Amino acid sequence: MQFHPQPTAGEARPWAFPAPERGALPNGLTVLRCHRPGQQVVAVEIFLDAPLDAEPEGLDGVATIMARALSEGTDKRSAEEFAAELERCGATLDAHADHPGLRVSLEVPVSRLAKALGLVAEALRAPAFAESEIERLVGNRLDEIPHEQANPARRAAKQLSKELFPATARMSRPRQGTEETVRRIDAAAVRAFYDAHVRPSTATAVVVGDLTGVDLDALLAETVGDWSGNTAQARPVPPITADDTGRVVIVDRPGAVQTQLLIGRIGADRHDSVWPAQVLGTYCLGGTLTSRLDRVLREEKGYTYGVRAFGQVLRSTAPGSSSGATGAAMLAISGSVDTESTGPALEDLWKVLRTLAAEGLTDAERETAVQNLVGVAPLKYETAASVAGTLADQVEQHLPDDYQAQLYARLAETGTVEATAAVVNAFPVDRLVTVLVGDAAQIAEPVRALGIGEVSVVTG
Repeated sequence: MQFHPQPTAGEARPWAFPAPERGALPNGLTVLRCHRPGQQVVAVEIFLDAPLDAEPEGLDGVATIMARALSEGTDKRSAEEFAAELERCGATLDAHADHPGLRVSLEVPVSRLAKALGLVAEALRAPAFAESEIERLVGNRLDEIPHEQANPARRAAKQLSKELFPATARMSRPRQGTEETVRRIDAAAVRAFYDAHVRPSTATAVVVGDLTGVDLDALLAETVGDWSGNTAQARPVPPITADDTGRVVIVDRPGAVQTQLLIGRIGADRHDSVWPAQVLGTYCLGGTLTSRLDRVLREEKGYTYGVRAFGQVLRSTAPGSSSGATGAAMLAISGSVDTESTGPALEDLWKVLRTLAAEGLTDAERETAVQNLVGVAPLKYETAASVAGTLADQVEQHLPDDYQAQLYARLAETGTVEATAAVVNAFPVDRLVTVLVGDAAQIAEPVRALGIGEVSVVTG
């Protein structure tokens, strides 16, 4: 049999996260562009400074409904006509609301970029917010809520937020609203939120792809450049406070055969100098199948299919902000185990944390983590969408344009001792809030016996 010859490896080339060019349009819209030769599908991310903190009292979820309504018709096109035009472009358009603000995401072949940008500009400039469409979107959102309540992972996340943050804080409540607040949303409320917060002067557009032969300046001027709005006023940013007193909250699910675990607290965000070491140490703890938590709970004990440790930025503020507020990230460990193993699994998880604090990480663990985090970066950012998404993250977190490139350099320089100190400080055994979604009758007593915090039980 004749086979093709074995491929030979090429010479490794230096890689760095792409550096964008920054500019602005006359209407105040900030633009970041990044030319990526060969990327014929262009990705556009538009960040709007319309945070969840700005939602009116009693209308949690109005930002989400507004985001979903942006593509549901304009002053020129019905919802069906708008969708048909997007389809003709071969484009996908999505929008979602989160604590920092609103994100509008577009992917389109570069040959159809002009048409697609025109549609996005139309949606931003003159959304219809028809009463019938808003009623439909509200109904859809109300239908989603029972499913989220039934999902153990979503239910655990909801409870952890409620436990960590004071009831008056927007972060303590579901991002997309509750049944009570969503029912109050109508077209007038959506329009009012749009009028108050959606404007080009506080927006940033990120454009990534192969821009060869594309007069991007002209395209932007003809599309989003025609978008206008009132000048933004400085909006106070409330401080983030959290209660990480060590405790356990069981969300009772009688008869559940598994227990969902979510263990967390609030820690430093990307503006803190500890972030690279925290990323590296957290990866060693639970970032992949070979990390400590999986090695013990999955490979040795067989309690679970996998347990992960991670840090997720909730909100960041600009350095030197007059409000004095600081950013924060959720530091968490998540996974699921069978009901009978809940107590033993938690006991062993705490042993992993205590052993880590007592003995530290090994140089081999640190080296593997650096290779995985830094070494796979060129693959992670092969697509225009992945680059655009990270650049937009930097925008909403008030980070410099070269942050991601610098982060990889700092990860490679971080030593074992530094990574150990960061992860031990991130997950102190006596300052973790543990949420368990499972059968309280079966798991409450074994968990109390562990002495990892006061145990309470809630229903729902």
